[in-house]
Amino acid sequence: MTPPVYIDFLNKFDIEALNLTDVEILNAIKSSLKMQGNSETSIEPRTHIQPRAGVEGHFNVLRGWIGGDIDSAGTKVVGDFVDNYKDNRPSEYGILTLFDPRTGAPKAIVDATGITDMRTGAITALGAQYLAPSNPKILAHIGSRGTAYWNVRLLCSLFNFAEVRIHSKRKESREAFAKKLEVDLKRKIIVTENWQDCIKGADIVVEASRLLKPEALFKTSWIKKGSLVIPYGTMSAVERNILDVMDKVVMDDWGQAHGKFGSLREHVDSGLLTAETLHAELGDIVAEKKCGRINDDENILFWHRGLSLSDIALGHAMLEKAKSLDLGQRLRFY
Repeated sequence: MTPPVYIDFLNKFDIEALNLTDVEILNAIKSSLKMQGNSETSIEPRTHIQPRAGVEGHFNVLRGWIGGDIDSAGTKVVGDFVDNYKDNRPSEYGILTLFDPRTGAPKAIVDATGITDMRTGAITALGAQYLAPSNPKILAHIGSRGTAYWNVRLLCSLFNFAEVRIHSKRKESREAFAKKLEVDLKRKIIVTENWQDCIKGADIVVEASRLLKPEALFKTSWIKKGSLVIPYGTMSAVERNILDVMDKVVMDDWGQAHGKFGSLREHVDSGLLTAETLHAELGDIVAEKKCGRINDDENILFWHRGLSLSDIALGHAMLEKAKSLDLGQRLRFY
């Protein structure tokens, strides 16, 4: 008799009820990075689907496998549609599917809209933990939608900033973002009117803009000596010469460097950034295979494209906590 197959299902409301802590999120992502550095994972390059629907948007398809206690293969499909705010929708909708790597049977389906935001913020924060100067005082964040909240929240959980500055294109968006952060983080947020006032003099700069096309709004001359710069907008906002002032460039996974989108798309395509000039992948640093920052004078750029491994690891952590809290649904599949 063929054994039955069941799928564990978590929707948006189940995930909210989990009330994951910052530490739980960071620990899940950190463990996946360490496993990546120790070659206990498999990652396929992301692919894109761009429908001809007359709107600005595309789908990202991420695939991978993690061994160890997680022991799952997974695929995440996330739609990135920048004009969704006009209908009061999130910019991204995502779904994560986990599979048994030995039989191929599906194991779980998880709403990945929240996962995408949380794990991106965790990668940003963990990158800063290993690559930021020793006592960063000013955080600058460009962008206010999607992953922006978790970037700022998790960075503030790791560092005691004297100033947190934010900027985004639409005034109503940046002001609403600042208000939410002030309520949740119980601290003052400085809203700037332009990119320069936000970035200049900052110790950590996160560029998570949502441009419709590449535009060099982030000027290299604004970068402070000894800072960490984390640009990861879908469309590039940096200047071609940004790598000229960097002592190290780190990625989450070099295999994700090629493709249609990304902050350093031009730099990769033109040969300014190569596998040889890349200092390390973050997993190698977390696994202590390579060094991170070695002094406070280094300028470091960390470019993360988003890893399926992070989605799988955080999805697994959510499913484990859901079991202990009796949340979610179990569906008969086969």
